[in-house]
Amino acid sequence: MPKVIDHDQRRREIVEVAKKLIAEGGFEAATMRSIVAAAGFANGALKHYFASKDEIIAATFESVLQATAQHMSELGPYASAVESLRGFVTAAMPLEPHQITSARVLLVLWEHSVANPDLARRYRDLLTTWRAELCVRVAAARGAGESPEDAAVGVLADEIISVTIGANVAGLMYAVGDLVQRYTAYIDGLMVRIAG
Repeated sequence: MPKVIDHDQRRREIVEVAKKLIAEGGFEAATMRSIVAAAGFANGALKHYFASKDEIIAATFESVLQATAQHMSELGPYASAVESLRGFVTAAMPLEPHQITSARVLLVLWEHSVANPDLARRYRDLLTTWRAELCVRVAAARGAGESPEDAAVGVLADEIISVTIGANVAGLMYAVGDLVQRYTAYIDGLMVRIAG
């Protein structure tokens, strides 16, 4: 009886290998040959799952974006709007090793996305969704009856996004955990500024 292969599972495995290679050695480390070797496949086997390196990179980029979005959307129930905002911001900051690894992969792929309109669109879509969710949470945490569309709310959401992206970049230059106290202090101060 022929062996049944779960093609979707194989694609996920290939994407995980590509993420690991990119996180450890940058974009150049994720060659078709290195992916095949690290995944334990025979030469040419990747063609059954991805036609090209660009397809693997697109799937890897999408996987990291989806994981980030899912992590942020799976935040548990909170007692207050301020705790909800804090949880959302904390989920985006490089406070845990898995967040730092995801940031490393995204940073490498951001550079690649400059020349790839599809990847650039996917990242813009994530930022748009992220900003909209932040605006809802910021407006609720401020408790002043503001709308998520109010300019002051949008300015705070943009600040959080900018700080988070900067924190993820800076976090790559330090040992895992070295900046956690700084980022936690930023989040604490942010909550005071927003909720008083």
